Amino acid sequence: MSPHDHDHHHDQDHAPITDQDGPISRYELLETAIRELLIEKGLFTAADLHAQIDATESRNPALGADLVAKAWVDPAFKANLIEDPRATLGEMGIDVGAIAELQVVENTDDLHHVVVCTLCSCYPRMILGVPPAWYKSTAYRSRVVKDPRGVLQEFGLELTDTTKVRVLDSTADLRFLVIPRRPPGTERLDEAALAQLVTRDSMIGTAEALDPQS
Repeated sequence: MSPHDHDHHHDQDHAPITDQDGPISRYELLETAIRELLIEKGLFTAADLHAQIDATESRNPALGADLVAKAWVDPAFKANLIEDPRATLGEMGIDVGAIAELQVVENTDDLHHVVVCTLCSCYPRMILGVPPAWYKSTAYRSRVVKDPRGVLQEFGLELTDTTKVRVLDSTADLRFLVIPRRPPGTERLDEAALAQLVTRDSMIGTAEALDPQS
């Protein structure tokens, strides 16, 4: 049979095809084996998996920005969001996925939170979308734990000496969302306008919310 005589049956229910550079790790082999087994057992289909991947990849920080803006203008909502994020978001029809725990923290004049994942790149994708490349870099993951103020300065964020910096380490079971400080001079802005001031980096803690005058 010539190279052009092979069959073209593409209706098989298989997992997504991915490019692989270098040897496959044992964790990737394990993930592939489990994924294929679950598909074979009929617990979900490859189409279901593709749909979930598409839904995850299409998410962006806009949802997180809307939540922060609402927390800025609604103290009761902010209290509920911090106390029980999963239930509060569930009431809004927002599914945070299968992670065991989501914690919401608030930055203040006296305390600044910055998020990292020292082991890999755990990140609240369901709220903030795809993590930035620097969040996954070895340099950020190692240095922000040892010298958070120095790393924040490199991001252009200067904190006062009296502001305590707390580094939050995400895990496979725990993700974080930071509510940045509300910028001064925004008392008359509505939620939609406030959401425009909330950036992805400010919800990770490597930046402040935008100045409305800038």
